[in-house]
Amino acid sequence: MLISMTGFGQAHRETDTYTATVELRSVNSKTLDLTLRLPRFLMPHELEIRNTVAKALLRGKVNLNLDFVRPAAVRAATTLNKEAFLAAFQELKELAQSLGVTAGEETFAAALRLPGVIPTASEMRDAEPAAEEVAWAELQPLLTEALAAMQQFRHDEGHTLTTEILGYVATIRQQLAAVELHDPARIEHVRQRLAGHLAELTSHEHFNETRFEQEVLYYIEKLDIAEEKVRLAAHLAYFEQAVHQPDEAVGKKLGFLAQEIGREINTIGSKANDATVQHLVVGMKEELEKIKEQLNNIL
Repeated sequence: MLISMTGFGQAHRETDTYTATVELRSVNSKTLDLTLRLPRFLMPHELEIRNTVAKALLRGKVNLNLDFVRPAAVRAATTLNKEAFLAAFQELKELAQSLGVTAGEETFAAALRLPGVIPTASEMRDAEPAAEEVAWAELQPLLTEALAAMQQFRHDEGHTLTTEILGYVATIRQQLAAVELHDPARIEHVRQRLAGHLAELTSHEHFNETRFEQEVLYYIEKLDIAEEKVRLAAHLAYFEQAVHQPDEAVGKKLGFLAQEIGREINTIGSKANDATVQHLVVGMKEELEKIKEQLNNIL
């Protein structure tokens, strides 16, 4: 069954000390194009994370975002230090009285701005529990869970694409069968046309029988599409067989087969020299283009 490169997967964990979320998104790409967004404390594990994702997803333009926050620690770090505030306010009040100035709202605001009353951003970071205390081994199951969700999404999408692509292949088969059905009439038409030319040429005084036989053989060979029909049928059968291979990355193989199918269809169209066959060939080309478009998203 085919596997899509489009996918989404997410895993979330919330504890008393932190909240972590792993989110994966992917779209089609010829190779693996992986973009990571990690917390600073996980940067030493970047190569391990890349290898894990690459082994699981193989191809696609993939974005991995790992969010890690400590909401409880942040709230604790932003608490007003009442003791430091009261001490600072009293000191400013006494200073104002010694200068003969009335202590008011300005003194209150000034006390709030003094060091140690409300922590600065750097003090808040220092006050937080060290992020490194959360080992990668504790967060790694989140990545595994997100990858599993992504792969399930890809398989579900691949099932839909499999149905569509096999429908296009079935239509090409029907049109090839119509070519087979019409081919005897086409050959008879060619035979009658050759017979007419033969009657005209043999009556000519400079008629060269040997040269004529060579020309007829070349003309017949040029119009014969029997081998192309057999090869096209074989390519279609192999294509369907590859589609049904269980959980394999067959996108590139199917792309090569689509090229071979297109080559045989084009040759049939160029050699047939028949309006009905040409019409059927156009239909086959339309279906093949639909297949190629869908194959761009197949793993």
